[in-house]
Amino acid sequence: MRFLIFNYGAGNLFSIRSALKKEGVASSVTKTGEGMKKADALVLPGVGSFDQACSKLPMSDLKDQIEGGKPVLGVCLGLQLFFASSEEGSREGLSLLDGVVRRFPPKVKVPQIGWNTLDVTRSSRLVEGVPTNSWVYYVNSYYPQTEGRWVAAKSTYGVRYPAMVEDRNIFGTQFHPEKSGSAGRKVLQNFIGAVKK
Repeated sequence: MRFLIFNYGAGNLFSIRSALKKEGVASSVTKTGEGMKKADALVLPGVGSFDQACSKLPMSDLKDQIEGGKPVLGVCLGLQLFFASSEEGSREGLSLLDGVVRRFPPKVKVPQIGWNTLDVTRSSRLVEGVPTNSWVYYVNSYYPQTEGRWVAAKSTYGVRYPAMVEDRNIFGTQFHPEKSGSAGRKVLQNFIGAVKK
């Protein structure tokens, strides 16, 4: 089994690759999308800006692969790319899920850096075995604003917002599972398990 990680210039590649390797999953990195059709799953890592990522990614081919059923995990910024637009920029996202990406309100310190708790809101493959109130690690200034059936867990930081999404082959975490201890490791294991099935 091989996962393909996209490099759009600022993604946190080393930590996500290391976390996957710890779970016995081989991965490779692409800037162009080469190897996308042969990969068992795709990973859109965190860190960076919305417009920068959209300009670097092969958006049309990537969307075609995901809509065709290829499993994908979006982490932080990677999750935000699932939506049509972001207040961080002007480019069009993948439009895989209904919703938009908002900046945290001025009443809280931006970015949110550090640990916060998860409130699991529904059962899903991604949250299986992850207790509600688990602590996970965030580095984000923006959050997805969506209330679809795909929301599996939420967190609160100035506003209550989706922390995990799952819809068919689309999986995402607003936090960084590769930096979130046992809860994050379980999330990665769940994603790997979903890909194997």
